[in-house]
Amino acid sequence: MEAASAIGFPPAKTLRLIIVPQAVRAIIPPLINAWLTTVKESSLAVAIGFPELVSVFMQTSLNQTGRAIEIVLMVMAFYMTTSLLISFLSNLYNKKIQSTGGVS
Repeated sequence: MEAASAIGFPPAKTLRLIIVPQAVRAIIPPLINAWLTTVKESSLAVAIGFPELVSVFMQTSLNQTGRAIEIVLMVMAFYMTTSLLISFLSNLYNKKIQSTGGVS
């Protein structure tokens, strides 16, 4: 910030062109981990409180089909797909940021 100020950059331009791109490069990997942890912990909460959180889905499907294992597997597949999608998109963005050296 001091170097940008010394060469006459205004504070807003300093923040936009110098500070934020450096911060984004450092923030992306922990942010990916936080998103994945949130998704994984919400799936754990569903496993523990399954009847409360998905009672409408469970009651309707279980009453009509009687197949609890398949329903649980569908919910697990949803969380796995969501987790993998978040990981893939975040890593793709991270590679773009790391290769270009900043936010575009």
